[in-house]
Amino acid sequence: MIDRKKQHNHQLFGLIGRNISYSFSSGYFKEKFAELELENHQYQNFDIESIQRFPKLINQAINLSGMNVTIPYKEEVIPFLDEIDTEANEIGAVNTIKFLENGKLKGFNTDVFGFLNSIKPLLEKHHTKALILGTGGASKAIAYALKKLQIEFQFVSRDPSEENEISYTELSEEIIATHTIIINCTPLGTFPETALCPEIPYQFITSKHLLFDLIYNPSKSTFLKKGKEKGANIKNGLEMLQLQAEESWRIWNR
Repeated sequence: MIDRKKQHNHQLFGLIGRNISYSFSSGYFKEKFAELELENHQYQNFDIESIQRFPKLINQAINLSGMNVTIPYKEEVIPFLDEIDTEANEIGAVNTIKFLENGKLKGFNTDVFGFLNSIKPLLEKHHTKALILGTGGASKAIAYALKKLQIEFQFVSRDPSEENEISYTELSEEIIATHTIIINCTPLGTFPETALCPEIPYQFITSKHLLFDLIYNPSKSTFLKKGKEKGANIKNGLEMLQLQAEESWRIWNR
């Protein structure tokens, strides 16, 4: 438990992660605070090299009212929290932290909300199976959302270690043909290294495919460009981020 005396006229929110100068959240919330004329609200990036620095960080920033969590700490932050929401616990990843009035920290996951509401309008009857590229904290939230949608999924990993994981080299024409949703949960292709993309056999993608990239910068990643060239429907992660940010804001203020 954290013993803090909040100065309610000033509220600080922030994002913890590593190498997060590109952060969507910072710009989004600064703009939101300006629109709502919340002059005493601030949003700050906390770029930390190790999650072990987290306790010191939150004890020093006495006005912290809420935090977002990004790569690579969505799973690593959990042991430092006092409570965890049921859904976030089932997912095994946290991207939102609420500072409770008693000083305790409670973890939530708003990635599921953001992804569900972003992909739903694009789903068609033949979208029954998905490939999830990557196995980090974000991919766990995507898997949880796909379960809710009753869509079967398979994880694709550079180093498969679990039962439901296959390697990129195992991606055959048949697997691509039957898995008509492909979701990139890796950082490959993020600015400035925009030429990078997951190594999947793009030649087997068709107009029946839906490619969803959690990346939003650039707006059309190489992964999405390659899918579009084959006639696939594509979407980036911007709306998902906007939706999860709004859900975080709702959690902090309820």
